[in-house]
Amino acid sequence: MSANSRLSRAFKNAKKLPLNQNSKYILFSDCHRGDNGFADDFSHNRKVYNYAISQYFNNGFTYIELGDGDELWENKFDTIFKANKDTFLLLKKFYDINRIHFIWGNHDMDYKNQKNIKKNLSRYYESATDEFKEFMPNAPFHESIRLENNNQNSIFLLHGHQADWFNYSFWKLSRFLVQYLWKPLQIVGIKDPTSPAQNFKELIKVERHIEKWIKNNNNQVLVTGHTHRPRFPQPNELPYFNDGSCVHPRCITGIEIENYQITLIKWHFTTHEDGTMQIVKSILEGPENLSNYVDL
Repeated sequence: MSANSRLSRAFKNAKKLPLNQNSKYILFSDCHRGDNGFADDFSHNRKVYNYAISQYFNNGFTYIELGDGDELWENKFDTIFKANKDTFLLLKKFYDINRIHFIWGNHDMDYKNQKNIKKNLSRYYESATDEFKEFMPNAPFHESIRLENNNQNSIFLLHGHQADWFNYSFWKLSRFLVQYLWKPLQIVGIKDPTSPAQNFKELIKVERHIEKWIKNNNNQVLVTGHTHRPRFPQPNELPYFNDGSCVHPRCITGIEIENYQITLIKWHFTTHEDGTMQIVKSILEGPENLSNYVDL
């Protein structure tokens, strides 16, 4: 199956969520939550990420994760949960009031199977009370999502590996290579060539496949992750957005949709003259009115 066919199938079968004046969505992807070990890039940004999603929860946003939330290629989920328990309990707050949706990517494609969702997310062990507690037993995972208005115009959300034939069709082989070859080699600085986030040629191929699909589908607005490279087009450009990742060296990036506006943001530490540090949000691009990209 071609990249075009995979993208078209994901669009046709996408979960639909409302897009209106009151919609408030925060889009993050590529957290790659790991085991807090040497290869866990998320560990450097955990505090920033936790603070950011707490702010979005308090301000009434719905959280949408565009894939590769959990680094299941390198770790067992039990290990990931233990290293990130505080993060997962923050996500559970969104789940408890039906304000969270997950999209599976290539690194957490195990969640394509409902059995794996229940196995990992149904409950967790609370050591303080020596008991199991309910976690997110029916966590909503989808291949893709369409934020759709009353006119049936939409913003198409997916991870983006559908345009990456190796990491979609041969993801199990790619997982094997990461587990047993590239993860140990990270110690000496050798990058994984199967990842478009670390291989510029592969990144360009993925982006070109996606751009071609957008052009062939009436300039459908599309937001992905996967490549870890933030993208925010101008109104006269092809409407291809990318929310970046949560494993940048010194920040996390994401996309906000609020009041019919779209904004590319980053959360990071800043240092004041008195030596204190603070987590702040900065605007990288936008806000732009969604009407510049899609008929509302």
